[in-house]
Amino acid sequence: MAYAKTEEAVRRLTSEQYRVTQKRGTERPGTGEYNDHEETGIYVDIVSGEPLFASSDKFDSGCGWPSFTRPVVPAYVNELRDTEHGMIRTEVRSTFGDSHLGHVFSDGPSDRGGLRYCINSASLRFVKREDMEAEGYGAYLDQVEEQ
Repeated sequence: MAYAKTEEAVRRLTSEQYRVTQKRGTERPGTGEYNDHEETGIYVDIVSGEPLFASSDKFDSGCGWPSFTRPVVPAYVNELRDTEHGMIRTEVRSTFGDSHLGHVFSDGPSDRGGLRYCINSASLRFVKREDMEAEGYGAYLDQVEEQ
């Protein structure tokens, strides 16, 4: 499957999705649709469709945004230095969509690698496990635990 940012995909974004992904915005904590989401499947970039995070790597960090311990394909997630707002953080962007996703921190579960990818729901689309094959994500089924 080819992943790319297209003008059509950007036009389909809601105003909140556009603000977050294209303008480096952040959702208010606790407001994102996937913060308390517990279905089994994969989270993909809302713009390009590239696979980003699996439900099996999602955990409740209590921060108010969906949190994951690792990306599905590390090469699909770029990490960039972010010094805005008087802080030094690591911004996370999708590789093909160049969407702002959120930030990564080193305070995640130590038994799962120690990272916390803190991601805006507005940058994601969820694909249920039973739909992954039909939508072209069958290669990632081994990363999604059945429940």
